Amino acid sequence: MSTPLLDVTGLCKTYGTNVAVSDLSFTLPAGGSLGLVGESGSGKTTTARMLIGLERPDRGQILVKGEPLAAASRLARAKAVQIVFQDPYLSLDPRLTIRAALDDVLRLHRHPDRAARVTELLDQVGLGAREAAAKPRGLSGGQRQRAAIARALAVEPDVLVLDEAVSALDVSIQAQVLNVLADIRRETGIGIVFVSHDLAVVRYLCDEALVLHRGVVVERGAIEALLTDPQDPYTRLLISSVPHAGWSPEEISEQRRALQQRS
Repeated sequence: MSTPLLDVTGLCKTYGTNVAVSDLSFTLPAGGSLGLVGESGSGKTTTARMLIGLERPDRGQILVKGEPLAAASRLARAKAVQIVFQDPYLSLDPRLTIRAALDDVLRLHRHPDRAARVTELLDQVGLGAREAAAKPRGLSGGQRQRAAIARALAVEPDVLVLDEAVSALDVSIQAQVLNVLADIRRETGIGIVFVSHDLAVVRYLCDEALVLHRGVVVERGAIEALLTDPQDPYTRLLISSVPHAGWSPEEISEQRRALQQRS
């Protein structure tokens, strides 16, 4: 059996008395795409931050290609795992043009042909010369997120973590960005961990998903199975909460009350 691209075992994280993540384990094969799904407070963003080294787990281990992420140098960690945040301003320097921002990353990692790589990245995410010459404030929300994706891809990471990366975009722009991500995954074989509260969005990009509730995995499996035959009441609540024909806020509130009583 080949070594997983990403192997997470027994990950735990607490803040005081609050358990953010409890005994989380999963693997991601090369070219795989996994969704981490849950509402605010479910532990999904804490998990994403541990995957890129912004948070240190209390217990557990993260391996990338069989090597402990915690033991790697800062540059090696950046090469192994990159993240795209919900707000692209978190990763884009407002003082730099998009071309300069990409070049800056490549310079830091001593890329041998920065100009050619910048052109390749811009083409990969569908940005042209005008967008490349603009600063972040001169771009639309979708264009800024594409630029943030290009920046994350610059050093050709093994794993790309996307933390609610399309939730702030309108539906049509969401579709454009998701198409870009699907193309990149198919062309490069990069592993993707997609963090979201929206199972419908996760369905577009992921093969399987973990449903997190209060830091614990309550259900996992192939994304189609989770959507068509959810077993856990919390998964059913997430699916029901997405507005649709016949959607009833009162029914959702009732489901949530029943889940709270069970907990």
